[in-house]
Amino acid sequence: MFKVEKPEMINKTFRLPLDLVEKLAMVAQNQGVSVNNLVKQCCEYALNHLEKSGC
Repeated sequence: MFKVEKPEMINKTFRLPLDLVEKLAMVAQNQGVSVNNLVKQCCEYALNHLEKSGC
């Protein structure tokens, strides 16, 4: 049976350099996703690819 799931989310505020925010916005627009979704995916990718000594 199909079950709609909604992951728990929390709001956080981060300060990022203007040039990085502009690059993220451009990539998000080109990929057809929200900046929030892009940042989430970037963070997940970075965390999944940390060197083992970094954890």
